[in-house]
Amino acid sequence: MDKTKHKIQFIAHGHENLLATHPRTFEFTKDKHLTKQGDCIIGVSATFDIDEIKKLGLKDNQKILIEISCNEKSDEITAYYNVGFTNNHEMVIRITDYKDQRTFAVKADKSSLEINRELVEMMKDDKNKIDVLIEKSYL
Repeated sequence: MDKTKHKIQFIAHGHENLLATHPRTFEFTKDKHLTKQGDCIIGVSATFDIDEIKKLGLKDNQKILIEISCNEKSDEITAYYNVGFTNNHEMVIRITDYKDQRTFAVKADKSSLEINRELVEMMKDDKNKIDVLIEKSYL
């Protein structure tokens, strides 16, 4: 019997400097502060844990679903897991197939620029909590 989990959740927080305008990536970081140069970052103070992610038992290039929600606004992104993801500080999701230790997933169907703009507006408020759900896709 498969004892691995099928999904994980973590939270991040909004930030006034959040732009979400990068055309190829989006990122969650454990940093608490954000400058306007971080145009791909869509959540700070993220609580993801690499050990919890590993418990998902994902295989390289396995399809995943990422659901991001904040104040009843949400968006979904599909992407493909990178087994070489080993960074426990930054989680980068790319629309390209470039992989490094910061790359959580590749071939995403959206970049930060394409994320629901109503959701992005909610994420610009540092008082708002961002909920992130990552699950295996079976489609």
